[in-house]
Amino acid sequence: MREIPATAGFKEGDVFFLCGELFGRGYANGIVDEARAKGMTIIGATVGRRDNDGTLRPLNAEELAAAEENLGGKIINIPLEAGFDMEPGSDGIAPVDRFKGVKPDDWASVKLDQAEVEFSKKRGTERFCKNLSAVVAELEKMLPAKGRLLVVHTMAGGIPRARVFMPILNKLFKGQGDRFLSSEAFWNSDMGRLCDASFNEVTADTFRYLIDATAGLRDKLEVTYAAYGYHGTGVLIDGVVTWQSYTPYLQGWAKIRLEDIAIEAWEKGIKATVYNCPEILTNSSALFLGVENSLYPLMDALRAEGEQKILKECEGLLKEGATVDTLLGIANTYLTSELVTSTRDFDSWPQHNKPQQQEYMLNVSAELISLNADPKEIVCAVLSKGVFQGVGKLMFDSSWEPKAPVFWLNHDVIAKTLAKM
Repeated sequence: MREIPATAGFKEGDVFFLCGELFGRGYANGIVDEARAKGMTIIGATVGRRDNDGTLRPLNAEELAAAEENLGGKIINIPLEAGFDMEPGSDGIAPVDRFKGVKPDDWASVKLDQAEVEFSKKRGTERFCKNLSAVVAELEKMLPAKGRLLVVHTMAGGIPRARVFMPILNKLFKGQGDRFLSSEAFWNSDMGRLCDASFNEVTADTFRYLIDATAGLRDKLEVTYAAYGYHGTGVLIDGVVTWQSYTPYLQGWAKIRLEDIAIEAWEKGIKATVYNCPEILTNSSALFLGVENSLYPLMDALRAEGEQKILKECEGLLKEGATVDTLLGIANTYLTSELVTSTRDFDSWPQHNKPQQQEYMLNVSAELISLNADPKEIVCAVLSKGVFQGVGKLMFDSSWEPKAPVFWLNHDVIAKTLAKM
């Protein structure tokens, strides 16, 4: 996306449906804020909760009240948990329970019965689609006779919830030296294949299910769909907007699948758009330490647009002697390093990690974060908030009259947007 879209014409009486649950501060907050400002009717979903015995249930009264307050709208209280990691196979064993007794160092030797995994996946899909149909039936009752409906898909992730996965993934994304773990080796293991199937189901296929389940609504109202993608970002490197990406981004294949689903829908005349968003640093992205290294050049883009407020806030968080230019210099050196550029290839994205590349990325991340005066009040948080706001505005306005099935929201257009907000 090169130019800022015209302001959306959504108004009071139009409906905004968030398919996915709002947790903390993240990307979805930006677009929800836009919908609220327009006076739209805000309706949300919930992933539900799991009881101690693993049973999936709706929210209880207390949870529902908190979730609705957080959303600023009504939540349809039918569990829309995506994925299949806790769905029993034909033998009664769920994927998460197939790792009992498995230690993190055993990852390469784990063997899974793919037929059982497929059985669990089929059951998970059936459960999700059945519940989704019930959610859509409730949503339909809340819709006006005429107007617009904006459906926003926020489902992502899908890391299986067996305890053994997190230490392995921590090593994969953050390991250096003897602790380095090849993402390619892991991805080609049975545990990696399970992640691949789970990411596809949660991140991508739920968008297809959502589009299909709401077909009847398109007969009654004008419906547009928006989903959050990631496929690298254009940032200022040596003063030129250049595509780059975090490595290793294992959800990348699922994100490409998400784009393909939008393209297929678009070809059928359905206005479904995936917006590829920039790298940010949040609680959910903390596993991917170093992802924020390419967030710093946003300050350069903001400066080019004359946006000083965010820059001043960033400058105020730095240690004595450090400046915005200090951060920009380190980030630019990182982004032009051969260790980083050697894996920068759009056509073969996503790439796997390499020992020296990962070590360099993590060391630069630590160096940049160390320049904050207070480790709890960091520049990345300010920039991430700006990205949420910019992305929310761009997605919301673009969704009024979508122009393509896939957009990249690069730093230049986000900076232009923030300069006008």
